[in-house]
Amino acid sequence: MNILAIGDVCGRCGRHALKKRLGALRRETGADLVIVNGENANDNGRGLSPDTADDFLYAGADVITLGNHALNDRRLETYLDDSRRVIRPMNMPRFTPGFGYTVVDVCGKNVCVCNLMGMVDMDYRLSNPFECADRLFKEVEADIYIIDFHAEATSEKRAMGFFLDGKASALFGTHTHVATRDLQILPKRTGYITDLGMTGAKNSVLGVLPERSIDMFLGHPSVRFDYAEEDPVIQGALFTLDESGKCTEVAYIDFK
Repeated sequence: MNILAIGDVCGRCGRHALKKRLGALRRETGADLVIVNGENANDNGRGLSPDTADDFLYAGADVITLGNHALNDRRLETYLDDSRRVIRPMNMPRFTPGFGYTVVDVCGKNVCVCNLMGMVDMDYRLSNPFECADRLFKEVEADIYIIDFHAEATSEKRAMGFFLDGKASALFGTHTHVATRDLQILPKRTGYITDLGMTGAKNSVLGVLPERSIDMFLGHPSVRFDYAEEDPVIQGALFTLDESGKCTEVAYIDFK
């Protein structure tokens, strides 16, 4: 079984690239399940609209995960309650609309896809993601578990990888938009990467026009983060699992 995980879709550039190229990428990789992080897909990089969620699913995504911008687009709230194909972090407050995981049939296996969010420097009212992950495995019955851990700190992501080693088939980090070169199969055969990278403009600062980001660091007032539009790239990882759900191979995705 091949699991294709796509990094944060950033702004108009990333959105258009995914809609145009995901079908070809899915065919090229032989992906049986495609998971896309869509929490930055709006033009301003904050949130996901219902129309864009539908576009991504139509283009070939099976599950869309979110993160700290999950509720920035209020139009998505009802959608989250009605759909199990777009999920938000499971450890958000219990009154948050939507669901933190979904179970889908892939190649005759029940695959649980779960979205978690880190606590370090995320500025959100979250419950402990480690305790939440532990509860998932006790309460949700599935053959295979895939985790999108949307977090800032590399240490928190690495710790979660080892915490779920042997339980999850694959764990990938999102949120920081820079692909890390630490793909590995952990000792108990969980596929792991600290961050998938992003889907958006390659010549950018996390998707944003470089000059806008530089202005912010120089201290210019009222800087607006305009998203870059050129040189789109789709970044992520492809996890190959055996019949038992153990990861046998992990490969980088950098698709233009």
